[in-house]
Amino acid sequence: MTAPVLEVRDLVVRYPARGRRTPQVTAVDGISFTVAAGETLALVGESGSGKSSTAAAVLMLRKPEGGSVRFEGRELTTVDERGLRALRRGFQPVFQDPYGSLSPRKTVFDAIAEPLRVQGRWDPETGRARVAELLDLVHLDRSVARKRPSELSGGQCQRVGIARALASEPKLLVLDEPVTALDPSVRAGVVNLFTELQDELGLAQLFICHDLALVRHVAHRVAVLHRGRIVESGPARRVCDAPTHDHTRELLSAVPDHPLPPSNRMEAR
Repeated sequence: MTAPVLEVRDLVVRYPARGRRTPQVTAVDGISFTVAAGETLALVGESGSGKSSTAAAVLMLRKPEGGSVRFEGRELTTVDERGLRALRRGFQPVFQDPYGSLSPRKTVFDAIAEPLRVQGRWDPETGRARVAELLDLVHLDRSVARKRPSELSGGQCQRVGIARALASEPKLLVLDEPVTALDPSVRAGVVNLFTELQDELGLAQLFICHDLALVRHVAHRVAVLHRGRIVESGPARRVCDAPTHDHTRELLSAVPDHPLPPSNRMEAR
């Protein structure tokens, strides 16, 4: 078997406590998981379960208080800032708010080109073609490149954010509630886009979500978080159809099914 793209072991994330007797609050309490190339692991839980804290630690936006985070075998928690900047090309986020993740002053072209410029990989001769290629990849008309976020729908903005994340040719996408803020009418299209991109590019995906009904259609495996700990994990279909933990059952009973018919790929899972 090939080594996982992402390997998290005994991860601990704490925050300073306010107005409490204890000096710190533990948001993530020793969780472990892996994500392989071409695989989607969904990390599911209610608000406050530790999902976004885990995503922040994986992206090294917050240094964990304990445990290990390895990307392609490289330990991220001990890398200096210069080394981390180089490694970040390989793992990119897509956030919940499609408008908040883009500068309102920049055109779509500049938003997608920015990672290439920051990384010193911008080529004036081929750059425009690369931006056009990325727009094609996320199924946006190339004319969108001239527009600003305020001229786009939420679904279009999220596709721009995905194109921006793909500009650096990452091996891992960290998707933090990437469709929660979208209108239900466009949610299915974006979810299907993640599946399509994974099939085409072989991406590993960590899909942060609170909705088990949605997760069943997009993930290979599911890990259920409750109070900072993984209480159940396994193949997506098994966890969603035959949960073994009371908290998983509560999550399933609380969320209505979304109108996302499984693709042939999902049926194979």
